[in-house]
Amino acid sequence: MKKGIHPEFVECSVTCACGNHFTVLSNKPEMRIDICNACHPFFTGSEKIVDATGRVEKFKSKYKLGK
Repeated sequence: MKKGIHPEFVECSVTCACGNHFTVLSNKPEMRIDICNACHPFFTGSEKIVDATGRVEKFKSKYKLGK
């Protein structure tokens, strides 16, 4: 590997929107994320729909699906 062209890794404090905190190695000292393994439906087994513009409700009302 060439010397001097790779970023330096530091401990990164990651904060999720659900309130979960953890540390990883990254080239940034701090990150804020929307979904992590503590709140993602795949890992939790619960259905959580992230809908910022009402598209899910529009789809359900269009095809007359229950809420």
